[in-house]
Amino acid sequence: MKTIVLKQRLQIALTGLVQGVGFRPFVYRLATELSLTGWVTNSAQGVLIEVEGDRLQIENFCDRLQLEKPPHAQIHQLTRQAQKPTGEPTFTIRPSLKGPKTTPILPDLATCAACLQELFDPRDRRYQYPFINCTHCGPRYSLIEDLPYDRPHTSMKGFTLCPQCQAEYDNPRDRRFHAQPNACPQCGPQLALWEASGQILASQSAALQAAIAALRQGKIVAVKGLGGFHLMVDARHAAAVQNLRQRKHRPDKPFALMFADLQQVQQACQVSALEAALLQSTAAPIVLLRRHSNPLNLAAAIAPKNPHWGIMLPYTPLHHLLLAELGSPLVATSGNRASEPLCTDEFQALQQLSGIADLFLVHNRPIARPIDDSIVRVMAAKVMVLRRARGYGLAIADNPQEQSSPTDSLACAPPLLAVGAHLKNTIAIALPSQTLLSQHIGDLETPATLTTFEQTISRLAELYDWQPAVIACDRHPDYLSTQYAEATGLPVVAVQHHQAHVLACMAEHQLLGETVLGIAWDGTGYGLDGTLWGSEFFRVSGWPLSIERVAHLRPFGLPGGDRAIKDPRRSALGLLYGLWGEALFSHPAYQRWLPAFSTAESSLLAHSLKQGINVPLTSSMGRLFDGIAAIAGLATTVSFEGQAAMQLEFAQSSQATTATYPLEPSRVIDWRSLVIAILQDLDQGVAMDHLSAKFHNSLIALIGAIAAQLQIEKVVLSGGCFQNQRLLEGTVKQLQQQGFQPYWPQQIPPNDGSIAFGQLIAANSQLLKPKSQISSPLIQSQSPCA
Repeated sequence: MKTIVLKQRLQIALTGLVQGVGFRPFVYRLATELSLTGWVTNSAQGVLIEVEGDRLQIENFCDRLQLEKPPHAQIHQLTRQAQKPTGEPTFTIRPSLKGPKTTPILPDLATCAACLQELFDPRDRRYQYPFINCTHCGPRYSLIEDLPYDRPHTSMKGFTLCPQCQAEYDNPRDRRFHAQPNACPQCGPQLALWEASGQILASQSAALQAAIAALRQGKIVAVKGLGGFHLMVDARHAAAVQNLRQRKHRPDKPFALMFADLQQVQQACQVSALEAALLQSTAAPIVLLRRHSNPLNLAAAIAPKNPHWGIMLPYTPLHHLLLAELGSPLVATSGNRASEPLCTDEFQALQQLSGIADLFLVHNRPIARPIDDSIVRVMAAKVMVLRRARGYGLAIADNPQEQSSPTDSLACAPPLLAVGAHLKNTIAIALPSQTLLSQHIGDLETPATLTTFEQTISRLAELYDWQPAVIACDRHPDYLSTQYAEATGLPVVAVQHHQAHVLACMAEHQLLGETVLGIAWDGTGYGLDGTLWGSEFFRVSGWPLSIERVAHLRPFGLPGGDRAIKDPRRSALGLLYGLWGEALFSHPAYQRWLPAFSTAESSLLAHSLKQGINVPLTSSMGRLFDGIAAIAGLATTVSFEGQAAMQLEFAQSSQATTATYPLEPSRVIDWRSLVIAILQDLDQGVAMDHLSAKFHNSLIALIGAIAAQLQIEKVVLSGGCFQNQRLLEGTVKQLQQQGFQPYWPQQIPPNDGSIAFGQLIAANSQLLKPKSQISSPLIQSQSPCA
């Protein structure tokens, strides 16, 4: 008797990272293997599938769909709906659908092993082709112009596929099926080497060889990569590295390095298993590593007075070809002028990098948006993203329609845009299904960077057919991001800087709605009382949020305000003036403490302090670090933010003391006894590593003591100061020993790169409150999240 098989049909809708990862060919192969018919297509929301066949095979299909998905795919949500069988005979891949755009965009992925094998195989038709890629690797976010993710919606639309590439693109069983950047030497982008005048010196493989020869000669070559330009020199060529510093006006800030492979990195640095995994990951970020004594004889000017190097491995075919041929690590620093955005266009680079680069290695694949290299560091056995950019996705939270936690309410809030901070700017938007944090934009200090900031907002809005109804910004009136928000004419929610820091970390660890002790230590942020905050202890609870400032440093004057960021002597002067007042300038030890001030400078600053002219009050922990570094003679002036604090951190040795300076826990933490004790140690000739260790130990003990007083189990650590490895790891260990549960930023930066995400959370909480509950934002002790 013949068995009758009753067919069923099921529609499956998937959201998440399911486009640009080879998901449709995976579905095609799985369905045909299980003898199912139907179809699969990309939609503006993700992937839509209909399968028809035996019930057990359909269930098997659904199970394997999640278990065997492509390695870079992430399924955020899967919904199923029964359909009537249609009897179609085959399984097909249909053209993409249009509709509301919510699907996440996959980040750019480092070159995969299969493509690398082809790249260096003389028998392969893509041998030494610098733009080789497949569905498992290559550019994504840097070339997408619209959704869904199809070739006509990318910057590859101008390159017509040759017959061989088209056959790969059309074949569901090929790993290049619908690989949108698919190309070969016959039909794809091409290299060229330009002089600084724009004259073409060489093309294709000859351009690559000429660029390598120039690097060996000590030339500075501007190389157009995945998301923008690098300025590259041979890392062993000391004169070339120093020349790059002089031309770029970057005297001290460390340069990033690109090594050929992990084995070469291990010769130069200490590399843990986790750090090795990061280096070799598809994100391929810059990883901060403690270096050895420099067995590779790299230039000392790469990272002056810094025990770490920022190292990445090649992540594009072009980089692999350069490093394989050169045989030496390369300095690979961002292709821009100081405070300017990354160059992405070769003609723009000719203008902006004029006088810096000797030659330009360019290609004709347009870059849709600038994307800098990401920076990560392993601390307390966890990965901490310090700069979130290339290789890391935009989506940082899902907002399903069914609300089950405070972050889910972003799905029902009015369309929110958060414009971030002034330094290390990012922007964030809340879509109905997810929250997106932009790539690192930079410091909003020049018109060019402000233009990039505005373009990032407009391009994300266009990409998702989205417009904000409310804008969240920082409370600081002078931030260009704040001024942008106010100029839109839309309703604005001003969010206190340090509250945003804490809320971003809470949201990352799904702590919203719980009671936590939030600690935000950084340089400066505009406080609710009009002073400059930066050493905040908050009690955060409930949803909508209740935030109480429970402790902070005693304020001190900051002569010159923001000028102190690059002049730590001013922070030191503010601390010392807080101890002695006007008597400081006649104190017999004044010149010993602050020898770098001239007589004229001292006279002018003394007048400013006495009259209170341009001397804002600050309670910033970052400025305390700067002041101590200056008093100790480690850094009196600096060329980049955080340099003085870094020197204080690096002054410690592994054999340093466990002793502390006096620093009593209280609502207003009095730093004066600590500074006096440090001055006494300096007078007695105490070793610098001993002094630095005692200072760090004192801060760690302070956090432990305040946590013990408040008895709040969960403690959140955020702000730029917690990029300090000694401070973070010591604090985590101290809190754990006391029975508290510490949390710190990992996938979202601890610095101002997280502010936009925290602003979204704060604004959403504020909008949920009845108007009668929104009290004055200037109430310091029990202020709303405003």
